[in-house]
Amino acid sequence: MALRDIAIVGTAQRPSEVNSTFTSVEILLPVIQQLLDKVGIERSDIGFWCHGSCDYMSGQPFSFVAAVDAIGAWPPIVESHVEADGALALYEAWVKIQTGEVDVALVFSNGKTTSGPIDQILSLQTDPYMVAPLKPGFDALAALQARACLDAGVVTERQMAEVASRSRRDANNNAIAFTKGNESVEELLAMPYTMNPLRAHDCATPVDGCNAVVLAAGDIARRLAERPAWIRGIDHRIDTQRLGARSMIESSSAAIAAQKAGVGNDRIDVAEIHAPYTHQELLLRNAMGLSESTHINPSGGALVANPLMAAGLARFAEAAESIFAGSADRVLAHCTSGPMLQQNLVCVMEGE
Repeated sequence: MALRDIAIVGTAQRPSEVNSTFTSVEILLPVIQQLLDKVGIERSDIGFWCHGSCDYMSGQPFSFVAAVDAIGAWPPIVESHVEADGALALYEAWVKIQTGEVDVALVFSNGKTTSGPIDQILSLQTDPYMVAPLKPGFDALAALQARACLDAGVVTERQMAEVASRSRRDANNNAIAFTKGNESVEELLAMPYTMNPLRAHDCATPVDGCNAVVLAAGDIARRLAERPAWIRGIDHRIDTQRLGARSMIESSSAAIAAQKAGVGNDRIDVAEIHAPYTHQELLLRNAMGLSESTHINPSGGALVANPLMAAGLARFAEAAESIFAGSADRVLAHCTSGPMLQQNLVCVMEGE
């Protein structure tokens, strides 16, 4: 059976902030309403809703159930939740539309990253027997990965600083971004280490935020958007959770996902890569075979605003917006999850 043509037809994002006192419902409700108004549809037009978030971040079991209040009490809905980034919820919604059961889906995600010690919370994603009891923290694990890459000559500290400098500069044009600046590479290299060999600018800025996108099939997508962002390929791959059993200087799961999604079939104009650390962007660019002509993270990327469980879906939203605007014809959106790029979801979108 041939796959259905499915596209992103609208996006909405909440500007990043820290130490938000809003509940998940208060964060999500205006963003969902903004998206419905932008696309020009009603709640009754949505055949499937899918939510990405993490209960560990709120410290409350089944806290995602409360977020459903942001959808509204009427009309009755078909809804699902993914205990992961919203990009994985988008993947589920894409599969749901492919089944032919629905034609339109709304995907939303949220993360209050600054309400707790997120670096330690993320340790719960590691092996529960051998690693999680050590509570290493994701920054420490990323520092081990960066050191391995530097020692192997895969990346250099100057290249890492170049990524940070470009990202902070590009963030000046993005209202959603939190960390902005115009520091030179030399200025960044002069900064002290925070977790050797990582400096503060090598690590993503944790923020609170949320976003949402609408997916639609075929002629419905063409009716809802002037220039839909058609999903031409999408694939999700996972490396082993055993940190010592996989290479720290490459990402085989990202390479496979990119190949299966069709990244190398034609040029990529814009790539929105979910890289929480500067060296990881360099690893991902290499793994996915991106050329120098590809504009990497024109939004600034996750380095300048990293709302956990929403940062991956933000990459999809930003990549789709470049299609909507006509500034790109073929784009890549990427989401990662787990320690040291363990999971990777890659999507290729095109405009008509």
